[in-house]
Amino acid sequence: MILGFAGVAALLVSAVGPASAASGSAKGPEGQELTVSKSSGLDPNGETVTVTGSGYNTEKGIYVAFCVDNGAGKTPTPCVGGVDMSGESGASAWVSSNPPSYGEGLAKPYEGSGHQGSFSVRLTVRAEDANTDCTKSGVKCAVITRNDHTRGGDQSQTVRIPVTFGGSDGSTSSGAGDSATPTATAGASTTGGGAGSSGDGTEKTSGGPLADTGSLALTAGATAAGLVAAGTGAWLWARRRRAANADSAAA
Repeated sequence: MILGFAGVAALLVSAVGPASAASGSAKGPEGQELTVSKSSGLDPNGETVTVTGSGYNTEKGIYVAFCVDNGAGKTPTPCVGGVDMSGESGASAWVSSNPPSYGEGLAKPYEGSGHQGSFSVRLTVRAEDANTDCTKSGVKCAVITRNDHTRGGDQSQTVRIPVTFGGSDGSTSSGAGDSATPTATAGASTTGGGAGSSGDGTEKTSGGPLADTGSLALTAGATAAGLVAAGTGAWLWARRRRAANADSAAA
């Protein structure tokens, strides 16, 4: 049987579409590219994915982990599974070409050099541990990279790819994020932490006050507009009243 063009196209979409849609990618603040082999419909009990990155600064070690996304400019923390100090659990990975002495043999060196560092690691992603539940309403989690503890305040290599989990009925849980569409968010924070840090992730960025100023300016602008409108209305009312009085006097 000969298939028409539409039939061939439909077969191609059904064969290729779901696989490509399941993966995710994002760009970092310095042009880094991060990709995860699967970012939606993951098994909440645990699923191993491949995380690859390129364009990273080889002078700065990074953690690759699955953490709570606290938003732009805030450290992604806590991370499900904590710090994998043995290198056996697969909950996180440490990539560094120049780790401290205690990290030798544990940290995986970058491939490449300069700002063209790349890596590929396997990461076991699960929805929760004893301290964190990524399926809870309002909790957003993501596969992330961020500078390691030797550069805790530097988020120049923080990149996030949102992840969602499949429900028991095959649906996707909404707790891990409003959308499975990958995004990259980054910002310089004043404090940092390891991949298993238990901080609340509320550190402010260097531009933090600007966000407050922006919201205050918006409120002040709306208030000013209201005052101007009220003043204009009062002036028009007074003018009409004077005109009516003048007409009465003339009559």
